[in-house]
Amino acid sequence: MTPLSLYLCSLLKNNKLLICYNYLHTHGAPLHLVDRAARKTRLARLLDMNFRAVFRGRVTGKVLAQQSGAKNYREATMCTSSASGQDMTNWLWSIYNETKKQTEALIPVMSKNSVNPNTIFANNEMSLHDIEIYGFDYDYTLAFYSRHLHTLIFNIARDILIQEHRYPEGLREYEYIPNFVVRGLHYDVQKALLMKIDAFHYIQLGTVYRGLHPVPDKEVIAMYDGCHVPLENMSDFYGKSSHGHTMKQFMDIFSLPEMNLLCCVNDYFMKHNIDYEPVHLYKDVKAAIGDVHVKGIMYRAVEADMENYISYGEQTHAVLKKLYEDGKKMFLITNSPFDFVDRGMNYIVGKDWRDLFDIVIVQADKPGFFNDRRKPFRRVTDKGVLHWDRIHKLEKGKIYKQGNLYEFLRLTGWRGSKVLYFGDHIYSDLADLTLKHGWRTGAIIPELRKEIKIMNTEQYVHLMTWLQGLTGLIEHMQVHRDPASQSVVQEWIKEREAMRSQTKDIFNSQFGSLFRTYHNPTYFSRRLSRFADIYMASLSCLLNYDFQHTFFPRRTPLQHESPFWPEQTRHVDCNLKAIH
Repeated sequence: MTPLSLYLCSLLKNNKLLICYNYLHTHGAPLHLVDRAARKTRLARLLDMNFRAVFRGRVTGKVLAQQSGAKNYREATMCTSSASGQDMTNWLWSIYNETKKQTEALIPVMSKNSVNPNTIFANNEMSLHDIEIYGFDYDYTLAFYSRHLHTLIFNIARDILIQEHRYPEGLREYEYIPNFVVRGLHYDVQKALLMKIDAFHYIQLGTVYRGLHPVPDKEVIAMYDGCHVPLENMSDFYGKSSHGHTMKQFMDIFSLPEMNLLCCVNDYFMKHNIDYEPVHLYKDVKAAIGDVHVKGIMYRAVEADMENYISYGEQTHAVLKKLYEDGKKMFLITNSPFDFVDRGMNYIVGKDWRDLFDIVIVQADKPGFFNDRRKPFRRVTDKGVLHWDRIHKLEKGKIYKQGNLYEFLRLTGWRGSKVLYFGDHIYSDLADLTLKHGWRTGAIIPELRKEIKIMNTEQYVHLMTWLQGLTGLIEHMQVHRDPASQSVVQEWIKEREAMRSQTKDIFNSQFGSLFRTYHNPTYFSRRLSRFADIYMASLSCLLNYDFQHTFFPRRTPLQHESPFWPEQTRHVDCNLKAIH
């Protein structure tokens, strides 16, 4: 898909009205003093003779400059700046209307360039031809869960807070809110605020929540002395919080119920004017969510009702079968216990699921598994009985517990870029593997499919196309500093702000897209691009590619580079001709 920016840049290059403007305002030479009366005469002639023709697209920048009689284009700028307020207002709105008209003409072309939600996207060039070994996490990689699981986790953790931590009984009034939060948000433990932060550590105003209610922008700016969160307050490179760090980032899909619960308890305390310590609340909620997993409550509930909680089983089976038939080696490294994995894989793949895998490791304690050299592997039977013998090799058909990656590498020899590991947690599953061990990594992002479908809608395409066009217009026209011009530009800025809020609300009314804070990438996006060679909505996307396929990242121009590459220019020109 050709990026939106390419179309808009082409619009600016082909829009004769803006070409005229750019000649008048961007080609510099030393200013020459021009008599005021002469400037007025030239401006009048310029307005009367040329502007109507410009709006019809019949006058080039060169002709306009010649007719103006200016010795250079900067002189023409001085002429334009002396126009009356009404003239400038009319001129700017005419440009606005023409730009909007031509931008809207691009929408049919943009709508045809929709993105396939089943595409695999590349951050780094990678060929499947080089991959010999495929590794997998289990939860939200091989096994996908319905939203019923999030409701279950929320309800159990809420009850644990009430029964074991002595929180008020009134919390039972709160239920899980499915569309309230998105993954990748940050939580200020000291201030009890949930928010979205971009790749540059800036808070996205309008996405800061205390409890279930937004915090006014002015209050946010006052609390943080602006919108920037200092590095020392953020979690470390791997998303872990240590001494001095007050921001916790929620990167796990399982964290959605935890964020919900934090907001609900905060909301209850504020409604009832209960004085509480935010740090204690955070730790108690974290402990309650942890108990849902550690005590096996969630595992038993899922095992008792597979159909209600597990989905996408057939697609996972098809991927594993395709890899197996092609002779690829496969392994599983998960933090979940064997009984839970075994029952899930029996449901998803069948009783012979273990025949597909060369190595199965459960209760691995990731991310510690990738860093801690001290924990040896231990063999476990199908019934959960632990063996005490030393492990000299990892054998197919047997189940192993704990261990560490360094021992795994020594016993298997599976090193470097011939290994591709898939997981949903960017920190726990992927960061160490790509940074320390040179494995290839694939991120499973279930939210991606929904967001792509939204981006393919006519509403989104229309909003984003005009938003980009309007932003370019504001950037070009802000040079006019007279009151009349600034009044017009401020109206455009207000329209832009309203459209930015609309685009956010299309994804999620509270926090917007998982991947963007308005125009910037989110903190989540930046980590995704750093730790994952490829990313996709689910493993089923692999079914669309053969094992010789090479994934190429899109060459997105840097800010100082031209937005055109030769093959893209031809494609854009053809499309533009088709719509005129």
